[in-house]
Amino acid sequence: MNAEPIRSLEARYYTDPGIFENEMNGLLARTWQYAGHAADIPNVGDYFAFEIAGQNLFAIRGRDHVIRTFYNVCQHRAHEMVTGTGNTRVVVCPYHQWTYELTGGLRAGPNIKKVPGFDREKICLTEVRTEDFLGFIFVNLDNDAAPMDDWFPGVRDEIAEFVPQITDLAPLEWVEIPENCNWKVSIENYSECYHCPTNHPTFAEGVVKPETYDIQPDAGGGYVLRHTTECQSLDKMTYPIDLDSNPHAGDYQSWFLWPMFSFQCYPGNVLNTYHWRANSVDTCTVWRGWYTEGGCESDVIRGLAIQDRQTTVEEDIRLVESVHRGLKSKGYRPGPLVLDPACGVMSEHSIQRLQQWMREAVD
Repeated sequence: MNAEPIRSLEARYYTDPGIFENEMNGLLARTWQYAGHAADIPNVGDYFAFEIAGQNLFAIRGRDHVIRTFYNVCQHRAHEMVTGTGNTRVVVCPYHQWTYELTGGLRAGPNIKKVPGFDREKICLTEVRTEDFLGFIFVNLDNDAAPMDDWFPGVRDEIAEFVPQITDLAPLEWVEIPENCNWKVSIENYSECYHCPTNHPTFAEGVVKPETYDIQPDAGGGYVLRHTTECQSLDKMTYPIDLDSNPHAGDYQSWFLWPMFSFQCYPGNVLNTYHWRANSVDTCTVWRGWYTEGGCESDVIRGLAIQDRQTTVEEDIRLVESVHRGLKSKGYRPGPLVLDPACGVMSEHSIQRLQQWMREAVD
């Protein structure tokens, strides 16, 4: 007897506001989320504010050069501490001038010495779990979460092998991409290349060889999907590469870290990234990052960022927004996933694993 095909997720996983709220309070608050790059706050006292799972946070470099993250709220009367980016010797609340050390401890406040029993040592900004992952700052609102190397086994060393200079890199360009779709629709689109040959001609003909493309879930059960393929023939490449510069110069590999980040190494050992933010049940924002050593100018990288924005990114916006509209159709019935035992570019085995994670996060 033939087994029943595995079907895609029901539309409610993408369109139900209650499920989205569940994810914001659960999944997205208990997983590792990208905050920013260490190169953005190189000096003692440098900081930037950001938002994760609806929570306002800020990261700051201490006098010991350690980057810490705190909830962006004063412990006195709940005013926000900082906005945007900047540098400060101490963190001062604009409301009543309560002053905190860069380590989060309360340093001073107007007239607090007159308060009977006031113990300054017991008051501190609320810290958030923070990891520096090859210069990329990740945070997790769950204090008991396992470290990133447990979630994504082997990835740190693999990326360093493909991009040996990664700890010297800094962002050269950010491309911000608003999308009118649920964040999972965008993540799924990124996590399969079944659609690439017919929808991304520049990427499929001028960067990679689709016939060699494959996406594999982590064999050990880690929350990572690895994309692998070879570069296009040199006469078809849309940018120059030196195949002798690194053993992996002719390879493309991507490491998608569940739920909202991906490192990509383009042929020629060019590092770029995706990271997502869920804004509402119907909208998300994607950022494409492009990096060079020290953030130095590069005509090749600038050109790649422009090419990517005008081709693959623009093509994907149309795809994901159409899918999200389709998920609201009364006529949609989740169809079978295309699971080829041989895997490869025309298989959706990566989507099967991704949707397993999505289902587990909600149910």
